[in-house]
Amino acid sequence: MKLTHSRAVLLMLLVTLMWSTAGVVTRHLEQARSFEVTFWRSAFNALALVLALLWMRGPRLWSDLRRGGAALWVSGLCWMVMYTNFMLAITMTSVATVLITLAIAPLLTALFARVFLRHALPARTWAAIGVAGLGIAWMFGQQALAPGASMTGALVALGVPIAGATNWVLLQHLHQRHAADPSVQEPDMLPAVLIGAVLSAAVTLPMALPFSATPHDLGLLAGLGVFQLAIPCLLAVVLTRVLPAPEISLLALLEVIFGVLLAWLGAGEAPGPNALTGGALVISALLFNEWLALRQRRAAVAAGQPA
Repeated sequence: MKLTHSRAVLLMLLVTLMWSTAGVVTRHLEQARSFEVTFWRSAFNALALVLALLWMRGPRLWSDLRRGGAALWVSGLCWMVMYTNFMLAITMTSVATVLITLAIAPLLTALFARVFLRHALPARTWAAIGVAGLGIAWMFGQQALAPGASMTGALVALGVPIAGATNWVLLQHLHQRHAADPSVQEPDMLPAVLIGAVLSAAVTLPMALPFSATPHDLGLLAGLGVFQLAIPCLLAVVLTRVLPAPEISLLALLEVIFGVLLAWLGAGEAPGPNALTGGALVISALLFNEWLALRQRRAAVAAGQPA
């Protein structure tokens, strides 16, 4: 897939929109709860990924899984943690608490990229991360810090940004190593998404029994497995070849904004003034960062430098 930076950003926005549907859909479940919700979503995700990857890779998929090496399985474990911890946290605590915890993802990704990849991040990216983080804290801070709020869900949710930052930086490291030395083969990391889904379903199955999901619940969870996980996660792996890891993590913050809007439109959860103010800060930070990046690339092209 050949993508320009601008098209990759637009595609990442679509990915983030698809990711953000989890909250509004789970509000319409009838019986399924906690580990069962996580199991069915991951199981349907795994089924969709098997079909998609067999269509893309054919029988070679199974040999790729066997010969994938450590990087493939580390990435798969990261996907497992992201799949499992996010949905469990949503069922254990408020959406606000989970989203505030996820808001540290860009900072962790930037820190990991700086430490492990020696990235020198531009000041605009640091500023955008800071403003976006403040916006999310403004949106949900009062709700998350309410008296009696449990920290268990927040601790579970903490695994998501840690695993996400690790995964994005690992994928970008593999791509940069291949770009620096084309003789070093870049591994196919798409099967890692499947590994994560299978592991997530496997570890949550014992706790999910006995099943209580209704046919209505299974239909919704199947939709999440395919459209909220399988398709956008495959696209996200492809986008790591174009977008820097900190930028992917920063754009993924829009999941918070999209999630609030979808819950408002689809479940009647109207955002208050804090949500609207914080959302404006997040969107403004993202737009300003992308606008400055576009100007710098155009200036570099005009000066005959690599964009």
